[in-house]
Amino acid sequence: AEQADARRVPGAEVGGGVSGDEVRAELPGIVTALSVRAGDAVSAGQPVAVLEAMKLVHTLTAPRDGVVASVAVTVGETLAGGTVLIRLAPVDG
Repeated sequence: AEQADARRVPGAEVGGGVSGDEVRAELPGIVTALSVRAGDAVSAGQPVAVLEAMKLVHTLTAPRDGVVASVAVTVGETLAGGTVLIRLAPVDG
């Protein structure tokens, strides 16, 4: 029963590990999947990366609609908490 609660990652939806233009690792962990590349269009809430931290799997999502400007990590890379994984292109306007 405890593991069901563990899947709820604070800030996974909005805030916490995401800001307007960046997706960050909230906790230290290992990148286990990347589902976007630079130039890809994304929608708010779309899964963009998976991070394994403390034996839990965390799906990181796009903070807003936009275009991926850069992906700064690779699958298998170990990250410190706060590391930027993905940046979105700035919104004009």
